[in-house]
Amino acid sequence: MPFLQFKNVDFSYPSGEDDYIQALYSVDLTIERGEFVALVGCNGSGKSTFARLSNGLLLPDRGDVCVDGCSTADKSALYEIRKKIGVVFQNPDNQMVTTIVEDDVAFGPENLGLAPAEIRERVDWALDCVGMREYATSGPQRLSGGQKQRVAIAGVLAIRPELMILDEATGMLDPDGRREVMEVVARLNEKENMTVVMITHFMEEAAVADRIVILDKGKVAADGGKELFLTPDVFTSAGLDLPMPVRVSGALKNRGIDIGCPLTVEELVAAYCKRLSGGGGEA
Repeated sequence: MPFLQFKNVDFSYPSGEDDYIQALYSVDLTIERGEFVALVGCNGSGKSTFARLSNGLLLPDRGDVCVDGCSTADKSALYEIRKKIGVVFQNPDNQMVTTIVEDDVAFGPENLGLAPAEIRERVDWALDCVGMREYATSGPQRLSGGQKQRVAIAGVLAIRPELMILDEATGMLDPDGRREVMEVVARLNEKENMTVVMITHFMEEAAVADRIVILDKGKVAADGGKELFLTPDVFTSAGLDLPMPVRVSGALKNRGIDIGCPLTVEELVAAYCKRLSGGGGEA
């Protein structure tokens, strides 16, 4: 059974009297346990709507959203659904509710009514997961953007969700902050077997995921593994750029230097150096 399943889902927002803006059209999508999925698309493609439908913050106009076999339309199941799916939003400042880092991370477990000893264990574990244990007694206002977002992730982790959705969680961060968050997310997926849906418009982030889903004007335009980057038209037709390493390798190929399709800067450098050491093609 898929952990998260969208079944023929439509959703629209009211826009004035008797008028609506359609955000999703007949979306069929499943997320399995342990997957690392990048959900990409331009502004207005329906990405954030997908996140809010996933844990019942919104309900579909048509179709059904199921989490671990339970429909989000079932009000009696919403409490368990929201324990299973944690969402990290774009602005970490909007997610901070206290003046001390460890108190902020403890906020979720406290609202679950857990015993103090278990809350302490969860807070320490979550801060360790994101590399922020040394800042436990610091004030969030003294942290960098990347550090704040790591604390926001820790706050979600402390609830022990089975699936974490990051809704443009790196959108307001500088490159160093984005790298910090992506390293944490990749480690959680690999080491903790956390199911992850990374909603992003940064293609370099999408390249880290095992599966890429492209939303275009509220519809699933493409769904596949990293081999999707070998067919750039599916990205450009949705108004998306390709990752920089893919663009560079494509330009090199046009000059007769075929180094494959590296997806990260590290892979690009390694592939190019290997090609140079082989003595073939133009430099």
